[in-house]
Order: sequence, then structure tokens, then C-alpha cells
Amino acid sequence: MTKTKKPEFRPDEFVVYPAHGVGRIVSIEEQEIAGLHMELFVISFEKDKMTLRVPTHKATEIGMRSLSSPDLINKALDTLKGKARVKRAMWSRRAQEYEQKINSGDLLSIAEVVRDLHRSDDQREQSYSERQLYEAALERLTREVAAVSGVDEKGAQKTVGDVLTARAA
Repeated sequence: MTKTKKPEFRPDEFVVYPAHGVGRIVSIEEQEIAGLHMELFVISFEKDKMTLRVPTHKATEIGMRSLSSPDLINKALDTLKGKARVKRAMWSRRAQEYEQKINSGDLLSIAEVVRDLHRSDDQREQSYSERQLYEAALERLTREVAAVSGVDEKGAQKTVGDVLTARAA
């Protein structure tokens, strides 16, 4: 097994794993798996009570990245202010696209899903699957906003909620 360039991630640092959102690197450890010695990032997702081990040489290949910059957070919040763009495709097709955007780990794509699926109080009720996708996207967005801005998740939820309600007004 050849070693590629050393990843730029360090223990006790927050990272974004595309399929799970924001986690903290607990440690970097060596393990023998199927006879191969591998170096692994041990990433903890506190809220999900989950620990993930990612081979260090595959981290960037699978899309693991550092937290977004404050500028990108501001762009994402600006995205929320825009008008919802809902395609006229069937719900199953749109749901697949939303799911892909959420799991891409790209903050702006996640913000687009939140913007498109957000319902104000005077709009029609969301379906169950629509609400599930909305809540998943909202949670990913607020966790990253919280980690970057150094506030707790409640503060980040308030920030995102304020932007969404200001748009509706």
C-alpha cells in the first residue's frame, strides 16, 4: 500500500464528513485490517453517538473536508434569503436530488435544500418525507454554522431560523 500525501487534518479538529455532517477528530490510530497496517482518523459524532474510522489516505478522496470559512457560511445564509426554486419534476425525483445535495457535504447545496423545502406557517403542510429531508438538511447546516461561529447549536438554529423567517416576511 503506497502512502499518498499526509492529510491536513489533526486531532481535536472539527471536520465535515459528507454522509454524516460535522464531527470531531478524536485521534489518529494505527490498526491492522485484513493483514494491512492502516492509519485511521477516529471521528466522533457526539449528537449521533457514533464513531467513524476513516483511512487517512482516503479522507480527501471520499470528500472529508475542513469546516467552511466564515465567508462561505455567510454565502449559505444569503442562499437561504433567496426565493425557493422548486422544479416541476415528480416528488420522488426531487427527493433523490435533495438527498444527493445533503449527502454531498457541500454547504451551499445543503442551504439550497433548506431554502427550497422551508415552509412558513401560512403555507401548506409538508409531507412526512419532505419534512424528514428538510430537518436533515437544517441539522447539517446548523451544526456547521455552530462549529464555525463558535456558538452552541441552539444559537445557530436561531440564526438560521431568523434568516428564514425574515425571508418569509
